[in-house]
Amino acid sequence: MDAPNASSSYDTIANIIRDSHATRVVVLTGAGISTSAGIPDFRTPSTGLYAKLAHLKHLPYPEAIFSYHYFKHSPELFYAIADVRHPRNLKPTISHAFLALLAKKNLLHMVVTQNIDGLESAAGVPPEKVFACHGSWDTQRCITCKEPFPDDRMKEAITQGIVPRCLATDACDGIVKPDIVLFGEPLREGFEEKAEHKVVEADLVFVMGTSLKVHPFANLPRLACAGVPRVLINREKVGDLGNRKEDLCLLGNCDGEVRKLADALGWKKELETLWGAKTEHVEGNETDGEDYTVRLDAAIDKLAGMLDESLSISKGHKSMLERHLTEKLARLPKPPERDEK
Repeated sequence: MDAPNASSSYDTIANIIRDSHATRVVVLTGAGISTSAGIPDFRTPSTGLYAKLAHLKHLPYPEAIFSYHYFKHSPELFYAIADVRHPRNLKPTISHAFLALLAKKNLLHMVVTQNIDGLESAAGVPPEKVFACHGSWDTQRCITCKEPFPDDRMKEAITQGIVPRCLATDACDGIVKPDIVLFGEPLREGFEEKAEHKVVEADLVFVMGTSLKVHPFANLPRLACAGVPRVLINREKVGDLGNRKEDLCLLGNCDGEVRKLADALGWKKELETLWGAKTEHVEGNETDGEDYTVRLDAAIDKLAGMLDESLSISKGHKSMLERHLTEKLARLPKPPERDEK
């Protein structure tokens, strides 16, 4: 439903939950539920990360920096920006707290998230109720021998913007990658069981803060059974949300819409209390506001320099080969002159 009927949408959703019509709630989340924690999303025009990366020369497309193919051959590009994207000391948002409250009330069937920040768990959602289909920054391993890599060494590498190398054996020296899923890699094992099957079993599905551009995650809302309400909480309509008669669309900022829904449910005070308890010991978001923008711009400038240098090296290498071939050909004996008689 659009804005004029928004208040009735909140009441409808609240009635579904309060009257115990929904006891297996599945929530599908994207970057939009974490933006207020200080992690800008990827696809918002002008402010999203991809919009900033699109200005870089010599990068074929913005997503390339998160491509596994690019990572294998040029991991320096990924680590040039990894420190800015790493979710250190971030506070869960009120949207994350809402997920934890659903779990606390034994209504949550599963959270399936595209995010790699781990803020669902930080908010208090039990680990068994979260499936991060794109992995997380919590662990890392060598891409060659799969040996795990120490957390402290990984933290040091990310902070310094250097590529960590495998410590298992001198013979390996493979590149270490966080256990996040890059473009071109398969999703984490268990997607069918913990994502697709859970959506089929759901009696209420929330879709929050996602553009539904990345597959197979983008197909999950379609798996909800006929007659099962699907609630979109997002800045704009996405996918086929709004096409079924039982769909409800709350268009706006995720945190703002969640607060309105909690108010309709009579959960507002409980939600704020839970959120406060999970954030009071976090000193503050290191990536808040202007500081994040400054650090991100500096990282992108560094990345631009690396790309320019890489291109320069490539051109230099090409020139060197051309000179080498010219000199080699000059040393070859000349063929006998043809007799023109």
